[in-house]
Amino acid sequence: MIADLKPYPAYKESGSKWLGAVPTKWDVRNLRTLISKRAERDRADLPLLSVAREKGVFVRSLTDADENHNVIPEDLSNYKVARAGNLVINKMKAWQGSMGIAPCDGIVSPAYFVFDFRITNHAFGQRLLRSKPYVAHFGQASDGVRVGQWDLSIPGMRQIPVLVPSPSEQAAIVRFLDWANGRLERAIRAKRKVIALLGEQKQAIIHRAVTRGLPSTGSGQATSVPLKPSGIPWLGDIPQDWEVWSFVRCTIERADYRGATPEKVESGVFLVTAKNIRKGWIDYESSKEYVRASEYSRIMRRGLPKKGDVLLTMEAPLGHVALIDREDIALAQRIIRFRLHAGRLLTQFALLCLNSPYFQNQLNERATGSTAQGMKASKLPQLLVALPTIAEQEVIVGYVAHECAPLDVAISRLEREIELLREYRTRLVADVVTGKIDVREAAARLPDEAAPDTADNYSDVSDETEAADEEPAV
Repeated sequence: MIADLKPYPAYKESGSKWLGAVPTKWDVRNLRTLISKRAERDRADLPLLSVAREKGVFVRSLTDADENHNVIPEDLSNYKVARAGNLVINKMKAWQGSMGIAPCDGIVSPAYFVFDFRITNHAFGQRLLRSKPYVAHFGQASDGVRVGQWDLSIPGMRQIPVLVPSPSEQAAIVRFLDWANGRLERAIRAKRKVIALLGEQKQAIIHRAVTRGLPSTGSGQATSVPLKPSGIPWLGDIPQDWEVWSFVRCTIERADYRGATPEKVESGVFLVTAKNIRKGWIDYESSKEYVRASEYSRIMRRGLPKKGDVLLTMEAPLGHVALIDREDIALAQRIIRFRLHAGRLLTQFALLCLNSPYFQNQLNERATGSTAQGMKASKLPQLLVALPTIAEQEVIVGYVAHECAPLDVAISRLEREIELLREYRTRLVADVVTGKIDVREAAARLPDEAAPDTADNYSDVSDETEAADEEPAV
């Protein structure tokens, strides 16, 4: 059905380089004619809402650690009220697409913009303003000294052109995009399930290797070597000739970089935070923060990093492990750096052990905290690892790499397919909401079916203004 879609019969110029030509019968209105500011406050009894590039506007969880990086003040009387259907914009991240329609009555940060949004179909308005061309528009309307600190300019925002099809077309567009997103989301979900199964298979191979050694044959059958109790909860027996060590006794140096949070700057030395630590590697792309080179010695006064050192996060998240692969980095709080004893523990074998369930369970057992679980550094000596000889560690590392290689290839392929599906969805949404393709007939032919049980994720991603004259919804 999607492949059969065609353009509208006639077009006119929109006046926007990002929107291009638009259907002749669509209205082009300045955003200022469709919004009015809201100033209602002092409703701490309403649920707390938040805005994110990936989700739009959503009810914020008070127990989910992933949503509680920002401190919630005790006094919420100054928080703004956003009514269901209001447009909420994070003015400092509008250039990233952090905006959306409030799904219910709630309160939002005083730093957000809240507007009555006079458009007939709020679901259409959400898809339109969160589409890729509009992220570019809001980016143009934002300015500041540094990109990461851009602020939405009210005069610029008010001039953003808004495309307004007829109410029936708005409804048809929403219906079609719900259907298309449902199909795409089901495809993505199926691929994620396969990735999860492959990940479980990898984990089983790794866990078997770091707790029992290698199989006696290439068939993967259990070894016949004598076993002995390990003394480690969740581990059980280990080969007779293996030893159990406290992990810190397998290191020759450790450094905890707790202390004052360093000042972040636009460029300088890359600061590795807990958010950059993945399960085995450092992600330099998802979160980019820097500190001044002149501050590097002070920040790293407890010890400089070296390639091959191991990092362990102690909180938010707890238990993520990575290998340092470059030395021109600074390390933030909640990270401990270890330099391993080469005669006791190989770095690659350490990564396998520290990511294994038996080690992670030891961390979780000693963790405290109601939302963000963390462990005190004083408990590190209690963490145990089961170790074969260095020679056997080398063999196990090679075996795991060989056995997991085809699984890694399959996972990478599936992840790329998911990325392509997301890119396709982003382009499809942009083309539909800006009138590049006509979906009216296709929407009319769609069967009635349950709405997809997924969040509205159509964006490419990721307080004061003069009230507009009151006008009827369009």
